[in-house]
Amino acid sequence: MTLAVDDAAWGSAWRRRAPGDKLLLSAGLVVCALLLPAWPGSLLVGLTAVVLALGPARVPARTFGRAVRWPLAFVAVGALTAVVTVDGGGLGWAPDAAARAGSLVGHALAGSAAVLLLATTTPMSDLLPALRRLRVPAAVIEVASVTYRLLFVLLDSLRTIREAQAARMGYSSLRRTYRSSGALAAAVLTRSWDRAGRLQEGLAGRGLETGLRVLPEALPSSRAFLAATVLGLGALVSATVVIA
Repeated sequence: MTLAVDDAAWGSAWRRRAPGDKLLLSAGLVVCALLLPAWPGSLLVGLTAVVLALGPARVPARTFGRAVRWPLAFVAVGALTAVVTVDGGGLGWAPDAAARAGSLVGHALAGSAAVLLLATTTPMSDLLPALRRLRVPAAVIEVASVTYRLLFVLLDSLRTIREAQAARMGYSSLRRTYRSSGALAAAVLTRSWDRAGRLQEGLAGRGLETGLRVLPEALPSSRAFLAATVLGLGALVSATVVIA
C-alpha cells in the first residue's frame, strides 16, 4: 500500500528540480500566508500554491484535493472554537466572530496549500538530505525518517488485517463494523509497535548508533527558478499592499 501524496511527488513534473529551490518557494509562501493580511494576502497565496501544483508541477487535482481535506477539517474545528466565548451567560459568539474566523481560516488554508505544494512535488528521499544540508538537527531528521518508513508498515498492517476481517464478514452489519473497526485499530497499533521495537533492536544489534547515511541524488539548482520565486513572492506582497 502506498501514499497518494508520495506517488504524486515521484510523478511530479518538478521531481527533477533541486529540493532547496522548492523549499525556498514553499517557505516563502508560508511566510507570506502568515504575515500578510487574510484579505487579499491569504487568498493570493492559496491560489498561487494551487495553480503551481496543478499547472507547472502537474500534480493530479484529485490527489491535491484529497490531501487538503484533513487540514480543512482541523481548520474548521479551530475556527469554531476561536469564535465561541464562555461567560456568565453561557456560550456565545465573539463580537468579531466573522472577521476572526475568516482570518484564521484564510491564513491556515493558505499555509496548508503552500506546504502541500512541497509535499506533492518533493519525495522524502530528496527532502531529508536537503534538510541535513541546511543543518537541521540530526535527531529531527532521524525521527522524520523513521516515522516516514513506519507509515508504510502501518498501512500494510491496516490493509492485511482489514482484508482478513472483510473475508470473515466483519463489516456485514453496523454492529459488526463498529466491533471490527475497534479490533482493527488495536491490532494495527500493537503490531506496528512490535515491528518498530524489532527494527530498533535489529539496528542496535548491528552497532548503528548514528543516522543511516545514504548517497543523495545530485539535483542542480536553477537560477531561473530561484529568480522567478523571488519575483513572484515580491509580486504577491506588492499586490496585497495595493489591493488592501
